[in-house]
Amino acid sequence: MKALVFAAGLGTRLRPLTDTLPKALVPVGGRPLLDIVLRRLTAVGADDIVVNAHHFANQIKDFLALHDYGVRVQLSDETEQLLDTGGGLRKAATLFAASDAPILIHNVDILSNANLPAFYHKAAASDALLLVSARETSRYLLFNEENRLVGWTNVKTGEVRSPFARLNPNACKCYAFSGIHCFSPRLLPMMQAWPDKFSIIDFYLEACARADIRADFRPNLRLLDVGKPEALARAEEFMEDCC
Repeated sequence: MKALVFAAGLGTRLRPLTDTLPKALVPVGGRPLLDIVLRRLTAVGADDIVVNAHHFANQIKDFLALHDYGVRVQLSDETEQLLDTGGGLRKAATLFAASDAPILIHNVDILSNANLPAFYHKAAASDALLLVSARETSRYLLFNEENRLVGWTNVKTGEVRSPFARLNPNACKCYAFSGIHCFSPRLLPMMQAWPDKFSIIDFYLEACARADIRADFRPNLRLLDVGKPEALARAEEFMEDCC
């Protein structure tokens, strides 16, 4: 299993903690978030892992050098330029062993009870598979009856983005993105015209008119975004209950 951990973010919501260390090394129950995610990925079969880094990248590099996870773990160094999720994925993809197998992508600040092996197995049937839930948020991805991605909306502002003209959000399934998804290397050629820095969600929204990008809706999914201070305070208890 190929896996990519997005760990390059600035972690601005976790200041002042992230004034001196990367978000990936913020501890939960005495363990850095990166260690928690890497051990979970290796436990479910990931054997070819890339971690991207920008903010205090040397600290992440040193951490990986000091910890042996029993599998290949490489660093995709974005010190010179933060590439956002789309550009970061495109750069990291060059480090994986050549294979058409999907890449399981996991944000470093996401804790969940997701069944990752089942999710990864299901991903082989599409170009990209996004783990989603019905949690309340202001921004939703829009899917049709076949769970194919067709757009995005901000319910507070009424903004709608879609490659499909006259898309009616009220006729779509509205799901919240979890920060966990699977990406097929088949989509990489479609990224070549994109700039160095771009969002993977922006890419998915443009590509969904030509590629099979689907939702995997899990009604019992429990998820905690530890990128927020109030969530960080609950993270240890959440892990005891769910992870």
